[in-house]
Amino acid sequence: MNTGEDIQSLRKIADLSRLISLSILGIHVYLTCYLAFRLWGWTAEITDNLMAGITATSLFDGITRPKLAALLFLAISLLGIKGRKDEKIDKKAIFWYIGIGLLLYFASALAFCLSASAPAIAVLYIGITTTGYLSILIGGTHLSRLIKFSLQKDIFNRDNETFPQEERLLENEYSVNLPAKYWLKGKLRDSWINVINPFRGLLVAGTPGAGKSYFVIRHIIDQHIKKGFAAFVYDFKYPDLTRIAYNKLLQCRKNYPVPPKFYIVNFEDLNRTHRCNPLDPQSMEDISDAAESARTIMLGLNREWIKKQGDFFSESAINFVTAIIWYLRKYRDGKYCTLPHAIELMQTDYDPLFAILQEEDEIRTLINPFVSALLRKAAPQLEGQIASAKIGLARLASPQLYYVLNGMDFTLDLNNPKAPKIIALGNNPQKSQVYGAVLSLYVSRMIKLVNRKNQLKSSLVFDEFPTIYIGGASGVDGLLATARSNLVATTLAVQTFEQLKKDYGAEQADVITSIVGNIISGQVTGDTAKTLSDTFGKIMQDRTSMALNSNDTTLTKSTQMDLAIPASKIATLSSGTFVGVVADNPEEKIPQKIFHSEIQNDHAAIEAEEAQYRPIPKIATVTPEDIRENYLKIKEDIRQLVAEELEKIEEDTLKETPEEQETAQPPTNGKKDSGEQSNPALSM
Repeated sequence: MNTGEDIQSLRKIADLSRLISLSILGIHVYLTCYLAFRLWGWTAEITDNLMAGITATSLFDGITRPKLAALLFLAISLLGIKGRKDEKIDKKAIFWYIGIGLLLYFASALAFCLSASAPAIAVLYIGITTTGYLSILIGGTHLSRLIKFSLQKDIFNRDNETFPQEERLLENEYSVNLPAKYWLKGKLRDSWINVINPFRGLLVAGTPGAGKSYFVIRHIIDQHIKKGFAAFVYDFKYPDLTRIAYNKLLQCRKNYPVPPKFYIVNFEDLNRTHRCNPLDPQSMEDISDAAESARTIMLGLNREWIKKQGDFFSESAINFVTAIIWYLRKYRDGKYCTLPHAIELMQTDYDPLFAILQEEDEIRTLINPFVSALLRKAAPQLEGQIASAKIGLARLASPQLYYVLNGMDFTLDLNNPKAPKIIALGNNPQKSQVYGAVLSLYVSRMIKLVNRKNQLKSSLVFDEFPTIYIGGASGVDGLLATARSNLVATTLAVQTFEQLKKDYGAEQADVITSIVGNIISGQVTGDTAKTLSDTFGKIMQDRTSMALNSNDTTLTKSTQMDLAIPASKIATLSSGTFVGVVADNPEEKIPQKIFHSEIQNDHAAIEAEEAQYRPIPKIATVTPEDIRENYLKIKEDIRQLVAEELEKIEEDTLKETPEEQETAQPPTNGKKDSGEQSNPALSM
């Protein structure tokens, strides 16, 4: 107990021990240098008699034994010292004091080897011994003032923020398993990142260079193809991921009951692309499919519209494109139902265009506002409603895009048990704004066909997901919410959550990031790091605090809940180091779902494997003449469609009686605006 009596008793013991130490050292010096003391006249009969009795014991035999005894009692006295702690005390200085003191203290015996008078030798021996003793005393005193513990060994709190992680390999027929290493209380241990239920969605985040593709996505493609998944790969930096998927399929064809075919869509190298019509009429069952396709492509071209859905002009443009698409779907059973034909058809003059569209009953409601504006000569309003659609889609009017979009080498139902596929969509970062809109249409139509019952297990991998837009009922949030029961594993790679919010809007981005069950994140900063840190939660951590005062030093140790992985740590992760959380199954529990580890890639093996990769094969020989011919043919198709339909309308009009024509014309209240011309086609 720290009472006043205890402190006084401790001081008395320390003082007594030091007095004994000095007494032993003094007697030793007197006996060793007795001749010099006698010459100086510092001896007496009583002291000689007293010394004779003391020397009868063996304590003072020789030089070393009494010195060690004195040193022992000095050490005991130093143990009882409670000096005022000083953070500026240097350990090295203490060791120098004690080291030099011990050297002088014991080396002083060499003075007796000198050829000198007894008084001179005595003075030298006493001086060196005393100097050494005092040096040891100073070093020991400073040692008692030294803070015996340090709070600076782990300045970044790394040891406290380590926690046990899953070290077992938990594998099933759907899982993705990544070997890793992690630190636990200063020791490096092996672990596994077990994504045993990829159907609950996987979000891979990380700034450029964090290692998303090299450490995570390539392994997802690799392991899922090995396990017989039908696969879709959105390859933003084509052909990086496409090469991996293609060569993995070559290695693992035997793992599939029905070997899948590999299809590629890209708009850069037309010799190495298949042709596919995302508006395939066979997959468009009703007008809602056309509306969804129109919304996807228009929002993909005009990302700012995502934040103002419901706006009059943006919705008007979407309705206009919907009417065009559904008209082409119904015309001759979808003979010209392609995006290039839709783009060309909407370039037709308004009078013949709306006359033709009115022939289809299902879209009359959609185009009624446009027809009304045209009949009332509201040209500015009509242009505002339609021009944004025409201007946006005009960016897609290139012969290369027309060539790829106006063919049908394959369908998008990649997980069809009878005809499984692995499909790769390639983008170009330099043209992502244009290509992304078309690829968004592909993805939107593909999701609707994939997310169905009784299909094969499939894996959808989206690299740089925010560069495409998937909205509507078949949006990615709907896919993540319903795809688990249909065995659709979805992997979304983003740089940060802020990037997703910029391209998808805050509400939809929040839904996407909160609905996924598995998260793997490399280095991210800002709000993304804070959100992830809060998601990972807190762990029990040790805390140590120290208080210095003039009399004592107080050390306090405690435990408290604190963030397992702070945002600052997530913002400073090295490439290849990831944090995250995984989801488990009812029958496959994972106690340690959170991880902070470095994924282990066998770099030499990966490099050797890639050296053996086959190049993406040439699919067809496409000449500029072929591209030009296809481009002109689409224009001619639309020209003929318009001419034939106008002729048909005119014939039908001539067959009507005058009474029927008068009834069909819009009411004018008995008046006719100056300069207004009747349009029998529009009055139908």
